[in-house]
Amino acid sequence: MTVLVAAVIVHDKATNRVVLLQRSQNAKFAQGMWHLPVGKSEPGEPITETAVRELYEETGLTVKPEALKVAHIIHGAWGVEAPNGFLTVVFATHEWTGEPENREPRKHDQVCWVDVEAVPKEFLDTTVRAVHRYFEDGPQVSLDGW
Repeated sequence: MTVLVAAVIVHDKATNRVVLLQRSQNAKFAQGMWHLPVGKSEPGEPITETAVRELYEETGLTVKPEALKVAHIIHGAWGVEAPNGFLTVVFATHEWTGEPENREPRKHDQVCWVDVEAVPKEFLDTTVRAVHRYFEDGPQVSLDGW
C-alpha cells in the first residue's frame, strides 16, 4: 500500500522566509537533514486535515484547510516506512497563526524561519526540489521523486 503524506510550505511573503525543521539524530531517517513540516495521513483522514494536524503537531502553527494550496506532488517508489511507495502532497500557505516552536524535540533539533535565499544545502532531496520549484515558478502541480 502506498503511504499518503502531507507537507506544508509556510511562506511569510513580507519577510520572504519559510518554516523549516532540522531532523535530529534520533529521527527514523535523514538525521541532521532539513525538511518541511510533514507527516503521514491517518486512515480516512482528508489530506488537507493531515497537513493541518502535522503542521500543528510539529511547529505549533495553526492553519485553516482552506488556506492551503497544492504546490507540488512527490511520488516516490519507496521510503523508510513505505516499502511500496509514497505520495506526498506539498501544500503552500501564506496564512497561519502562532510562532514556530519545536514541539517534537525527539524528532527535530530545531524548527525555525529561514530566508528563502538561504535554504540549507543539507535538505531532503525530494522536498527541497518542491521548495525550489515553488519559489521559482509559484504554486503548480508537478510530479517528482521517481
